[in-house]
Amino acid sequence: MERSSLSSNQIALSQVSDFDIRLLRVFKTVVECGGFTAAEPTLGISRSAISLHMSDLEKRLGLRLCQRGRGGFSLTEEGRQVHGAVLTLLASLETFRTEVNGLHQTLRGELNIGITDNLVSKPEMRITHALAALKERGPEVRINIHMESSDTIAQGVLDARLHVGVVPEVNLLASLDTHALYDERSLLYCADTHPLFTMPDHELTSSCLNRQDAVIPSYPLPPVARAAHAALNGTASASDREGAVFLILTGRYIGYLPAHLAAPWVAAGRLKALAPDDCHYLTPFVVITRRDRRFHRVLEAFLESLESQDNQDSGDASP
Repeated sequence: MERSSLSSNQIALSQVSDFDIRLLRVFKTVVECGGFTAAEPTLGISRSAISLHMSDLEKRLGLRLCQRGRGGFSLTEEGRQVHGAVLTLLASLETFRTEVNGLHQTLRGELNIGITDNLVSKPEMRITHALAALKERGPEVRINIHMESSDTIAQGVLDARLHVGVVPEVNLLASLDTHALYDERSLLYCADTHPLFTMPDHELTSSCLNRQDAVIPSYPLPPVARAAHAALNGTASASDREGAVFLILTGRYIGYLPAHLAAPWVAAGRLKALAPDDCHYLTPFVVITRRDRRFHRVLEAFLESLESQDNQDSGDASP
């Protein structure tokens, strides 16, 4: 019997190739149309080509799938079972295609970002805007912000506890990639109860300023900032910038603060910048990631949003 001759080959289907999928789709269409001739318009190929494809499939499977001839088209028992398996397979392929395409359209996962303190008042809100764009692109993304010192953030990025960090560009390791963010301007301040508050700017000489008790940061600083603080009479220290604000507001110390951080107290008449034309410096801030990081879709989407903000800012600055 013909069925026996096919089965006697004892063909084992080790894998399903693209060619097999194409033959199975022809088989599915033939079954749905009720025969070879009826399937011609749907498949767009001739009856003889359909017959050849069906013969190839039966040889590949080692099974007789259908009866065809004067008695008309009909499925064998094996053909009915294979047809059911084909429907399951093609449905699974469609589900796979839909889900994979969905991954490109919908972001899911977490973004762990470390940020140094007191940056929220910075006028250039690139990080805030980039996070907003990320959340709009992936509503299901979970954003976790960690407010930590710059050294802790850098270590967190290196050990993969954090995906990305925002830190001053100070003493960074070569194993970190950096993306320039903005420069932060710092000025020398005193409080309204300090003797220098009412002194005219032309009387604020270097010798006058250097005699005052001053707050010196105990956290790492860029070289230009270290030089500015070296000229002061450091009699107190602060481990962060908020601590420096506390000491300056006592009226007993002068000290450098980021201009955006001091702005509310300046507006309220509580702080004053001393000799701002001479006593100032810039601190570059950067976004850091691991140089050898693994691909992470949420992180890459955030970096793309950040780059988009950079391009927008550059466009706004153009004449």
